[in-house]
Amino acid sequence: MAWQRTSGYNARAKAEAVIARYKQLIGDRLRAHSDDGRRTELMIAANLLNRMFGLACPSYVRVS
Repeated sequence: MAWQRTSGYNARAKAEAVIARYKQLIGDRLRAHSDDGRRTELMIAANLLNRMFGLACPSYVRVS
């Protein structure tokens, strides 16, 4: 476990998992031809992923 912390392995694994999810949901290439279209496509995809992650995260309420 110590080598994972020192090498930054965990952060890299998380980033690779996000890219894999993106490619699985959206696809592995952009379909738009213009820069503005690509920017729009990326914004839509990023908002979709953020929304999905928000739905999957539990919300905790302290009971005392």
